Amino acid sequence: MNDTCLYIFTSGTTGLPKAARVSHLKSIMCLGFYELVGASSRDVVYLALPLYHMAGSLLGIVGCLGIGATCVLKEKFSASHFWDECRAEGVTVFQYIGELCRYLVNQPQVRAGGGAGGDPGVAPELTVAPQRPGERQHGLRLAVGSGLRPDVWRSFQRRFGPVRIVETYGMSEGNVSLFNYTGTPGAVGRCSFIYKLFSPFEVVRYDVAAGAPERDEAGRCIRARTGETGLLIAPVTRRTPFLGYAGSRELSEQKLLRGVFAEGDEFFNTGDLVEQDEQQFVRFRDRTGDTFRWKGENVATTEVAEALLAHESLQEATVYGVTVPGHEGRAGMAALVLRPGRSLDGPGLYRHLEQRLPPYARPRFLRLQERLDVTETFKQRKVRLARDGCDPARVPVPLLLLDEAARAFVPLDRERWRRLRDGRLRL
Repeated sequence: MNDTCLYIFTSGTTGLPKAARVSHLKSIMCLGFYELVGASSRDVVYLALPLYHMAGSLLGIVGCLGIGATCVLKEKFSASHFWDECRAEGVTVFQYIGELCRYLVNQPQVRAGGGAGGDPGVAPELTVAPQRPGERQHGLRLAVGSGLRPDVWRSFQRRFGPVRIVETYGMSEGNVSLFNYTGTPGAVGRCSFIYKLFSPFEVVRYDVAAGAPERDEAGRCIRARTGETGLLIAPVTRRTPFLGYAGSRELSEQKLLRGVFAEGDEFFNTGDLVEQDEQQFVRFRDRTGDTFRWKGENVATTEVAEALLAHESLQEATVYGVTVPGHEGRAGMAALVLRPGRSLDGPGLYRHLEQRLPPYARPRFLRLQERLDVTETFKQRKVRLARDGCDPARVPVPLLLLDEAARAFVPLDRERWRRLRDGRLRL
């Protein structure tokens, strides 16, 4: 059952996609995915994810086959036509990637009330966000997927009604999966000791500067405390195998940790930083390759992006670290997409972030774009952005610099860049 059944390509957010080996056992287990999250043969599932990735093929198609549900397979996702398509096809379940939900809540809004979609029968707390006509007239009862940020989660339910959301966590090549069956925004799972008997994992301390787990004097990894961000790892056993990638064995070896808690043990390194709280909720914090150090502190890019997206003028944001001449570590930089018809208020955005982020976490540079580059599964690509850096001569779009003296984001022109490069301007 652990022989290779098929190859599934990873998303390629940090480089080229890799062909992950998927076992017969894992493929069969996907037959029960939709039953596990509360769907049945009476449901109609909306699927607009590429079938050469696991979410679309094994979880989507195979999951529908497992319960005998109808699958509405879309060649392309359209946020503007989504609700019309749901009504036309009788959709009751939506399989999402987090960015799809953001695209929906970012659609133009119409003032609630009158004939524009206001519903006098809906409680006031559910009508905070104005609605487009018909946005609450649908049969969607369940949304299941991964990568849904807390702000989008809440906005989605306020605007489109009390749709049950089941956030999950997993990887094509991974050997651990998590489910948030409680509907608590922001958590990817709730894992008691009983759950860990079936899907074991550990959270260990991670050294961002070294790019590796922390080890004690005996060379063993150190478990993270409750509420402490750490690296998610899972034991590699016969019951929870890691088959690796097709091609170079070196790629597979890079994902393994040995001698973690005892001589001879072996763990799969997810590359994800998570936090488990006292109520056993697990929350995704960042990718290890995305988190960076600035001013001696670790900066989680997801936290910064959420703070940015809480600003009314911003529609999309992706955050990453860049090297700056004469400065240690990596400075925060954000690529932003403005909402239609909005402009960036430099002093206003400064005040907004001042209230939400500590000084070291506030991005030093902003990059304004018409759109952000994403993978086929709608995950943001950051590698090219980080490679471009913050030099105005290399970046073909407007750049802004955080100016503490002015308490604002100001245009980063070539003169300011020269002063920064020569050490006459400090961040």
